[in-house]
Formats: sequence, C-alpha cells, structure tokens
Amino acid sequence: MSIKSKKTKKTLKEIENITKIQLSFGKLIWAIRKADALSQTDFATKLKISKQHLCDIEHERKSVSPKLASKYAKILGYSREQFIRLSLQDLLDREGLNVQVEIVSNRSRKHDNNARMVA
Repeated sequence: MSIKSKKTKKTLKEIENITKIQLSFGKLIWAIRKADALSQTDFATKLKISKQHLCDIEHERKSVSPKLASKYAKILGYSREQFIRLSLQDLLDREGLNVQVEIVSNRSRKHDNNARMVA
C-alpha cells in the first residue's frame, strides 16, 4: 500500500490518531518507507543519504533541518510544508520548548515569512 497521494495536514492528523502518538519527522519517514515496501538501503539511496543516517532519522537520534526536509519532500512527492513543519517541531521539542508549529502558505500571506509559532 502506498500513501504517496496522502499529502494533507488532515492525513497527518489521521496517522497520529491511528498510532496514538504525536507524529515526528522520523516516524513519518519510517511510515512512508514501510508503506512503499522499501528497504532502508533502497530508501536511503532514494534520499541520497547513508543507510545509517536514515536509521538515525527514523529512530529520532538525528534531526533534519527544514531545508533538508523540503528536499526530501520533493524527492518523495509529498507536501513540503508538512515535512518542514515536522522538522521544525522536532527541533523545538528537542529543546524542551512548549511551542506548536503551524505552517501558513505563502499563497495566503502577503510577505515571505511563512512559519508561525503558536505558544
């Protein structure tokens, strides 16, 4: 089963409801890899990273920058905004900051600053 067409914020919330855990970037990458029935080696090759680095991302030992999250979204054909949101949320959570990230599309804003943090 592929979840490639599932690109919306609603879908990510549904995944959180099913798994009963807050979705992280690593968990999302793991779910996509499993849904596409790819080995870590094949998936890492697709992302142009090492298998060990992918394993570290999936197990939340390594963070992914928003820029890399955007790159991975493009490679995999997913929502850039949601990959970036999860990447930023992971970074804030690691720092112990009680802040929720929400991405607002540039299409609905007049200026370039498209990330908003809500306390």
